[in-house]
Amino acid sequence: MTFEGVVAQARALAEALYQPHPDDLPPALAKLDYDAYRGIIFRPEASPKLNRLFSVQLFHRGFLQRKRVALFLQGDVGPPRPIPYESRLFRLGDKLAGRSFSPELGFAGFRLHYAFDPQDAARQEEFLVFLGASYFRLRGKGQEYGLSARAAAIDTANPGRPEEFPDFTAFWICEPEPEARTVTVLALLDSPSLAGAYRFEIAPGDPSRIGVSASLHPRHAIGRLGIAPLTSMFLHGQNGPGARGAVPLDDYRPQVHDSDGLVVATPGDRLWRPLVNGRAGPQASLFEADALVGFGLLQRERRFAAYLDVQARQEARPGLWVEPRPQGGFGPGAVELFEIPSREEYADNVVAAFVPRGAVAQGTRLSLDYTLTTVGAEPDPTIPGALARVVSTRVGSPDQLRAVTPPIPGRRLFAIDFEGPGLPDSAEAEITAIVSASAGTMVDPVIERVTPTGGWRLYVEWRPPTPLPPGDIVLRARLMMGGRAVSETWDAVV
Repeated sequence: MTFEGVVAQARALAEALYQPHPDDLPPALAKLDYDAYRGIIFRPEASPKLNRLFSVQLFHRGFLQRKRVALFLQGDVGPPRPIPYESRLFRLGDKLAGRSFSPELGFAGFRLHYAFDPQDAARQEEFLVFLGASYFRLRGKGQEYGLSARAAAIDTANPGRPEEFPDFTAFWICEPEPEARTVTVLALLDSPSLAGAYRFEIAPGDPSRIGVSASLHPRHAIGRLGIAPLTSMFLHGQNGPGARGAVPLDDYRPQVHDSDGLVVATPGDRLWRPLVNGRAGPQASLFEADALVGFGLLQRERRFAAYLDVQARQEARPGLWVEPRPQGGFGPGAVELFEIPSREEYADNVVAAFVPRGAVAQGTRLSLDYTLTTVGAEPDPTIPGALARVVSTRVGSPDQLRAVTPPIPGRRLFAIDFEGPGLPDSAEAEITAIVSASAGTMVDPVIERVTPTGGWRLYVEWRPPTPLPPGDIVLRARLMMGGRAVSETWDAVV
């Protein structure tokens, strides 16, 4: 199978009526709970070997993983070879002890393993998982799994229309050369609204990268198509739940999140939006990006002391950076951030994706090329632009430091820390700040050097309007020196 062959299958699917993929399971598998499903373990000794450095492990169907995906191995020559299901490939756990299932059961997905140290090929670590709908998770060397990527998002945050989750229905895992350090996976996508073909050129390491090529074929017009969507979890962070009037969480851990902010890079600017939880309802934010350089959900807080979670290790979770090829290759549109209020850390509540301007028409072919790269501690060369980055956003009452008479209810003091290239070493440097608010007033900005870190801090107070408008109020700030920007744009909400 070739990518062009998968494209031909996707085109044929799009020209026909959508046929839902069966999700029927034997009762014993359909009734499994979370713990029983987690008890089904693939036997590592049964792993198909792709070459000296890569191998595959498989996921059983059951519990929430109801749909079957077809899995094939594809050599350099010859037809693809199906990977047949056999119950003996798995330790089925106590609830299924002694059971076996038909070869027609198939698999729910798969994961790739890699020897990050090529000199120790026997020690292969899991680094990429395809499991459920069009979700996949990637990590770099030394990182823990965190956020997920998806092939496509349909009608996320589109009022009046339920969100649609396309499914990968088949994968062709291409066998690499014996010493190759990259592997290619082809995939077929299907849903009521579109069919698609994907090619993933996968290079694990520090960082790990995936080059994605896709050919999408809508069955009908799609009002809101999310390209290169990322899905993550944010419960609470440096600024608490963050939203106006949010109820704090009673949690011994200072912060709980897989990502703490969105970065959007356009020519000449880079924007940082700290994530927010605790609103009364879901909220969508749009960031215009007609010539998108890249975007990503990042985990900038890298100190264990910020989380104190020995098991989750959230300080080691990756960010993911999306870079269209070539720059601006997604065309006119915006990066959309969708945040869902949540008090449960096991549910993803943040989605970021590029949304083309206008509906995607029926019968068109949408060709995409982009790169996904894992991001760890910054500065990171993956993130473009020689600008200082926002490393923390803290907010509280200004009354202790800046009392006013008469009192002004609702005013907030922000302390924003910047670090990185472009910032001067001297505390005497003439740095200024440009600040703005979509409603209310930003007053009395003060900038000072933070000697212990070598960074700079901006203090600025926001005073609310009367009455408060509904929805988010957007605040912005940027450091300037000599008439030019030396930091990314801090873009936050109250």
